[in-house]
Amino acid sequence: MFTINENYLKLQGSYLFSTIAKKVAAYKEANPEADVIRLGIGDVTQPLAPVIIEALQKAVAEMGTAEGFRGYGPEQGYDFLRNAIAVNDYQARGCDIAADEIFVSDGAKCDVGNIQEIFGISNRVAVCDPVYPVYVDTNVMAGRTGMYNSAAGGFDGLIYMPCTEENGFAPSLPEEVPDLIYLCFPNNPTGAAIKKDALQEWVDYANRNGSVILYDAAYEAYISEEDVPHSIYECSGARTCAIEMHSFSKNAGFTGLRLGYTVIPKDLKAGGASLHDLWNRRHGTKYNGAPYIVQRAGEAVYSEEGKKKLKAQVAYYMENARIIREGLKEAGFTAYGGVNAPYIWLKTPDQLTSWEFFDRLLNEVQVVGTPGSGFGASGEGFFRLTAFGTHENTVEALKRIRRF
Repeated sequence: MFTINENYLKLQGSYLFSTIAKKVAAYKEANPEADVIRLGIGDVTQPLAPVIIEALQKAVAEMGTAEGFRGYGPEQGYDFLRNAIAVNDYQARGCDIAADEIFVSDGAKCDVGNIQEIFGISNRVAVCDPVYPVYVDTNVMAGRTGMYNSAAGGFDGLIYMPCTEENGFAPSLPEEVPDLIYLCFPNNPTGAAIKKDALQEWVDYANRNGSVILYDAAYEAYISEEDVPHSIYECSGARTCAIEMHSFSKNAGFTGLRLGYTVIPKDLKAGGASLHDLWNRRHGTKYNGAPYIVQRAGEAVYSEEGKKKLKAQVAYYMENARIIREGLKEAGFTAYGGVNAPYIWLKTPDQLTSWEFFDRLLNEVQVVGTPGSGFGASGEGFFRLTAFGTHENTVEALKRIRRF
C-alpha cells in the first residue's frame, strides 16, 4: 500500500493567504453588497507597461511563423534575458556575476521553495521571525524540522531569529550556527531594510562558519536609501556563500505572467560539489522555466522605456506606502516599513491579537490585511498592510482604518 510524506502533516492548517481568502469569501457571501478593500496579499494592481505588451505581442507573432517558432527553451533561460539581467542588475552595480550564473524560472516563489532540494536533510535551517511562510513550510515538507510546538509558536529543530521593535526588525547573528540562513531584504512582512555594512557581517559570518545564505531580493526595486544594497553580491566574499533569488512580479507587474531568476555563483561549493552544477542539474530534471514570450517580456523590462515605466510604477506604490504610513502615525498608530519596501508593519491597537484585528477590520470597516502571527510568533501583535492597491483604494482604506 502506498504511503504519504508524513512531513506534510506537520504543517499547521492551510496556507496563510488561503485562510485569509476563505475568511473574505465567507464575509462576502454573507454581505454581498460590501465594498471590501484588499490590502492583504502582495499582488500588484497597475497594468503592464506598453513596451512589455509590445514585446509579448511580437513574441506571439514570431511563434506563429516557421522561422520564429520555438519549442522547449534552454533549461537555464534564454541568453538574451540572462545577459540583460547580468548587465543591468549586477554588472552595472559592480557585482561580479556572469550571465551563465543566472537561472531563469517561472517565479521567485518557486525558486525559494525549490532551492532547498539541493541541500541535505540534516542541514540546520535559520529563518527570521516573522518570516515569509514559504521558507519554513518547504523545509518542513522536506523533513528538516521536528513537530510544530504550539507553546513556542514554531517548529522544533528550526533556528528562529527574532525580528522585533527592539532590534529594528533586523536579526542578530545566531549563536547556534546554522547551515542554511534565509534572509529577505527589503523584508516581507516588516518592510525593514539592511545597510551594507550590516549585510557584510552576515556574509563574513557565513564564510567563517561554512554556511549558505539564501537571499530573497524580490523587493530590491523599492529601495530608496543609498546605503541599502540591492544585491548581496555588493558585499565582499558573497560569491562563496550566497544564493540570490529575484522576481519580476513586484517590480514589473508580472504576477500574472510569472518570471523570476536565481543566481548561484560558480565559486559556491560544498564538500567539493558545485552548487551551481547541482542547481543546473535540477533545472534540467525538474524544469520550471518561463515561456519564450514571457522571457521576451522580461527583456523589455530592461529597455530604456521599460526602466522608465518600472520606476514610475515603483513610485506609484511607494506613494501609497507613504500615505498609509504617515496617515496611520497621524492617527496615533505605531507603524514601520514603507520606506524601502511596499509593506507597512502596523502595531495592533488596544492589545488586540493580529487575527482579532483582522476580523475587526474586515467586519467593521471592510478592509483586509495580513495578520502578523501568520508570519511567525514574533509577528503577533502586528499587522501587514500592502501598498499594492490602487491609489483610490489606498486613500479610502486609510480613512476607514483611522476610524479605529
